[in-house]
Amino acid sequence: MPPKPTVIAFDTSAAHCAAALLLGDQVITRIDDMAKGQAEHLMPMLNEILAAQGLAWADLDAIGVGIGPGNFTGIRISVAAARGLALGLGKPAIGVSTLEAQVYGLSGVVASCLRAPRGRAYVQGFCNGPTTQPALCEIRADDMPTLPMKADPMVCGDAADEIGALTGWQPVAQMQPTIVGIAKLARARIHSTTDRPAPLYLRPADAAPPRDPAPTILA
Repeated sequence: MPPKPTVIAFDTSAAHCAAALLLGDQVITRIDDMAKGQAEHLMPMLNEILAAQGLAWADLDAIGVGIGPGNFTGIRISVAAARGLALGLGKPAIGVSTLEAQVYGLSGVVASCLRAPRGRAYVQGFCNGPTTQPALCEIRADDMPTLPMKADPMVCGDAADEIGALTGWQPVAQMQPTIVGIAKLARARIHSTTDRPAPLYLRPADAAPPRDPAPTILA
């Protein structure tokens, strides 16, 4: 019998296919960098991770999935996969924000940030849990969320140095890869979350309106 609880988590919200398998206290991580092709790559990768540990899908206790923010297509790929697996296996699927996952393990007041298109960033404040809603911000001091001032604020993520220079928040490194944070948060919520995972979109899709005129409908 595998150690309990056994959780697999995956994320395709950026230019990667990432997965983490939790076997009790053991963490097995795989991150394959790729700009496209995640839909074809994800399930074979997960099967390889499980097979390498002598596990079957039925051995899992739960599935964790990164719900964004990030790339629209990538988020849809992983969320749809998690929902399908949960339905087929009869196991819970737990959605976890990448903003929350990347600050997992950090204590104190911290802003989690991810670069977004057009020179912007996704930002959310945390202090033993969320203190602000996730937001799409211009990288300017006056567009950042207001953080509790009970301690010196920190900022973590791929735009941390730039945001820290503007706000005075102290840039800090992640405690572990984001995918590991997703897996650990999913494991902690196995018995407290019943909602199906849903994509976290914070900006409109980058889709241009059609150039051709609409067809004429003849009565």
